[in-house]
Amino acid sequence: MGIFSLITGMPGSSGFGSSSTAEDVTHGIDATNLTVLITGGASGIGLETARVLALRRAHVIIAARNMKAANEAKRLIVEDNETARVDVLKLDLASIASIRSFVDKFNALDLPLNILINNAGIMFCPYQLSDDEIEIQFATNHLGHFLLTNLLLEKMKKTAKDTGIEGRIVNLSSIAHQYTYKGGIRFDKINDESSYSDKKAYGQSKLANILHANELSRRFQEEGVNITANSVHPGLIMTNLMKHSALLMRFLKLFSFFIWKDVPQGAATTCYVALHPNLKGVTGKYFIDCNEMPPSSVAKDQTLARNLWDFSNKLVRSASNKA
Repeated sequence: MGIFSLITGMPGSSGFGSSSTAEDVTHGIDATNLTVLITGGASGIGLETARVLALRRAHVIIAARNMKAANEAKRLIVEDNETARVDVLKLDLASIASIRSFVDKFNALDLPLNILINNAGIMFCPYQLSDDEIEIQFATNHLGHFLLTNLLLEKMKKTAKDTGIEGRIVNLSSIAHQYTYKGGIRFDKINDESSYSDKKAYGQSKLANILHANELSRRFQEEGVNITANSVHPGLIMTNLMKHSALLMRFLKLFSFFIWKDVPQGAATTCYVALHPNLKGVTGKYFIDCNEMPPSSVAKDQTLARNLWDFSNKLVRSASNKA
């Protein structure tokens, strides 16, 4: 898979490529027995992912900060598919209190959880701290998903054990994970404003998404748990994610239009990794255009992944103690 495949849409070894859509890669798959939770499922590729998984008969839980948008997303999905099973719950990934409240409400529904798609994110934001006083891109894109995943792990393990169905966790990363600060993750300067770069901070958070999935995968294999964890790059898609850099992106798109995707294509890799039977047992991998690809060398650093896990736990504990 290279630039030629990206431009032409030529399929890779999976049988799919950059021009494949979410409906293409899930064609013929029956997800009736699956419950899927997707963060940021109210717009963009998250909404398309939710729509297609519901189309394949999965019970979809949309977790979103904007409940008006989430309810509108549900309305659109059900309007398109009257048999769709969709629920919405409020979740602000930049708030530890909101994440804990969300998990309590989800658990109260007494549902199984087969698939967790950590899709939500923000991009190229001006320097800002979360309510828990953590740099906003790291807090939202990585730490929020880290805590959410950890709080849902026992539910996922129990579901996998009780049903015998493999659980799957999909982290949405980005090819931008290659463009980060020196050393990958700035553990000692996570909140440093003086050296803050909106682009590198985004890259750092996307690198963290891959490292998180890899460490999850290692732990699952060590425990013998029937859950996989993988990360994906959805591609370049013009969505609300780019609201802080819309003018720049539109300008760049004029000269690179041949590598951009539409939303149905952008949701394809997520849906493929979440649902396709060919990926049974495949874990700790990184996917682009529905095909496994090697991430950067720093993204494969197992020591960095373990250090990030420990650092993330310490951040959560510290923030929780302040609350």
